[in-house]
Amino acid sequence: MPIGQLGFEGITLSIIIATLAAIVYSLRVLVVLERRIARMDLNLERMVEKVIFEESKIEGALHLNKKKKLKGRKR
Repeated sequence: MPIGQLGFEGITLSIIIATLAAIVYSLRVLVVLERRIARMDLNLERMVEKVIFEESKIEGALHLNKKKKLKGRKR
């Protein structure tokens, strides 16, 4: 049946189906974006952990260097 011959019920049903399809597609896009954001968050956490580890190594080296300087002064 061509679109020109659809009755009021057929046009209403077509609009409802198109709206549902748009809603399903929007939900799919939201799920994909949520997964992408979750991956970004995980990568950010990994980077922060690496920075904290490097900072603790630097602080430890500075603390050790400070102790050596203090020992050298006592002699």
